[in-house]
Amino acid sequence: MRIVKNHKLIRRNGRIGQYSTLAALVILGIGMYLTFASPENFSYSLIALALGFILSQMGMYFSNRWGRSPRPDEVLEKGLKGLGRDYTIYHYVTPVSHLLVGPAGIWVLLPLYQKGTITFEKGRWRQRGAGFVQNYLKIFGQDTIGRPERDASGEIDLLKRFFARTLPEMDIPSIQAAALFVHPLVELKAEGAPLVAMIPRDFKEYLRTNREILLSSTTLDAIRKALPQLDRTDE
Repeated sequence: MRIVKNHKLIRRNGRIGQYSTLAALVILGIGMYLTFASPENFSYSLIALALGFILSQMGMYFSNRWGRSPRPDEVLEKGLKGLGRDYTIYHYVTPVSHLLVGPAGIWVLLPLYQKGTITFEKGRWRQRGAGFVQNYLKIFGQDTIGRPERDASGEIDLLKRFFARTLPEMDIPSIQAAALFVHPLVELKAEGAPLVAMIPRDFKEYLRTNREILLSSTTLDAIRKALPQLDRTDE
C-alpha cells in the first residue's frame, strides 16, 4: 500500500497540543493561586480558570489526534497493511483527513478510538463499558462517537467539489465512507448502520472481497494524478 501524508502538519499540530496543554497547566495554576492567595481578585482567577479550561480542551483535541502514538494515520496504516500497491492512502493532504483510493473504490476513512461495546440501535450510536476515562471525556465533548454518518457526508461533499474542480471532464465514481473503530478493546455490533462500520482488519478483508465498486486502472491513474504526491512511501 502506498502512503502519502503531510508530515509537516502532523508535527505542527502535535506541538500545538503540547504547548496548549502546558499553557493550560500554568494558567490554571495561576487561577488557583489567585483564588486562595488573593480573594479580592476573584474575578481574575475566574478568567484564568476559564482560559485554562479552554486551552486544556484545545490541547486534548490536538494531542489526541496528532500528539499521541499511535496516531490515527499510524493505526490505519497498520490495520490496512498488505492491501497491495494498487491502493494509496492519503493523510492530511486532501480535503478530507484520511482517504483511501484503490480498485475497490474511493473511500473516506473516519478513525474512531472508542472502546467497549459499540452498537447502532434505533438510529443511534451507543457505547457501553467504556471505562472511567472515556466517560469523563464524554462529559466535555471529547472522544465521543457523535454522528459519523454526518461527518462522512460532509467529507464526501468536500471531496466531490474537489474532484469537480480538478477533474471536470471525468465522471467520478461513487465515493464511499467507512467508520473504522481502531481501539483494540472495542466490540462492534453495528448491523444496519448508515455507513460501513468495522475494525480495520475486517475492512481490509471487505475491500479484498467486495467487487461491487471497481475502478479501472485508467480511472485510478487519473485520480492519483489529481491528488498530492508529497512524501510518498510504500508499505
